[in-house]
Amino acid sequence: MLKTPIARGVALATLGASLAIPSMAQAEFLKDSKASLEMRNFYFNADNRQSGLDPEDSKSEEWAQGFILRYESGFTEGTVGFGLDAIGLLGVKLDSSPDRTGSGMLPVGSDGRTDDDMSAFGPTFKARISKSTLKVGTLIPKLPTVLPTDSRILPQTFRGAHLNSSEIKNLTVDLGRLTENSVRNEAGYADITSNAAGGKATDKFDFAGASYKWGDSGLTTSYNYGHLDENYKQHIVNLLHVLPISEGQSLKTDLRYARSTEDGNANVDNKAIGAMFTYSLSGHSFGLGYQDMSGDTAYPYITGTDAFLVNYVMIDPAFADADEKSWQARYDYNFAAMGIPGLTFMTRYVKGEDFGANGNGEEWERDTDIAYVIQGGPLKNLGIKWRNGSYRGETAAGADREIDQNRLIVSYTLPLL
Repeated sequence: MLKTPIARGVALATLGASLAIPSMAQAEFLKDSKASLEMRNFYFNADNRQSGLDPEDSKSEEWAQGFILRYESGFTEGTVGFGLDAIGLLGVKLDSSPDRTGSGMLPVGSDGRTDDDMSAFGPTFKARISKSTLKVGTLIPKLPTVLPTDSRILPQTFRGAHLNSSEIKNLTVDLGRLTENSVRNEAGYADITSNAAGGKATDKFDFAGASYKWGDSGLTTSYNYGHLDENYKQHIVNLLHVLPISEGQSLKTDLRYARSTEDGNANVDNKAIGAMFTYSLSGHSFGLGYQDMSGDTAYPYITGTDAFLVNYVMIDPAFADADEKSWQARYDYNFAAMGIPGLTFMTRYVKGEDFGANGNGEEWERDTDIAYVIQGGPLKNLGIKWRNGSYRGETAAGADREIDQNRLIVSYTLPLL
């Protein structure tokens, strides 16, 4: 089913672009082409208990399969090089029922049932001059102001234009506009929205940013600006530094500051400060983080995306309500240090407090990930990950919330070109 509509779409788009390019210029376009098929099998189980709700409505359990076909061409020869990228997406329901929806993997219809499948195809046209590349079409940008989520069977995508330039050594500049958003469990596109109270759907999200790597010092600094029309304006500053201490030993410092203000009739007033310090020794990593929200509202971000916050985690991801203070303790271990490459472990605990109508709200979350990627043989690159999380806290109205989640993901990427 996948190979027929999606692979054919990629092939036709590629053929059309190839026919439009003079034959003498096609060499690099074809030579540097890459294609892969990623397959994700995802089982999701959650118990979402909340005071005042029927316990029978608390369960969410679904199973689905995702296929992600990616194609990237090279560039034609000449001063200006042209190319074409494409992505084909297919999600298939394996198990679900109206009383167990809520996994965020597939669309839910008006009858409360998830669709049997969803699919989409998105081309991206690109042009390159020197060390600057302009992409127009389907985009998955990865910037502090817009981080499309990729935590279910299919990634979130956008439509728009994105210019990335590295003309100056160690300096990377990004400029662009996004016009439409397709969240992870929807095949279609719509105007962009946010979590800002009073905000409106819009076809204008403008972004700009610059990141500079300070030679061999291990220091990278960046500034990013985002403006979601009729919703908010946002300025983000980030400092990232890795200090080598000795062989197999280092200290990583990640400092973040964001200032968000209203635009149009939206109600946005937030300052976010975050710091994460990670000490690594052989295969061990020990992290401590702190996050402080101030202002009248929560941290704003585009619907469906991840927030650029040090305490953005798994279940209640942001810990970013108005005036909320939160801290994190994290431990990672890479078993390659003891001769088992491909096996990794992570656990963390996040505690938030001082938020809510009375300023005495509290919440906490505990997450654990265990993952293994087969390193050789016929199943090389097959990945298995188990994610477990528990959350305890309150709703905005003061109702108690208790959430326990398990996710099992089996993934495999097959190179095609």
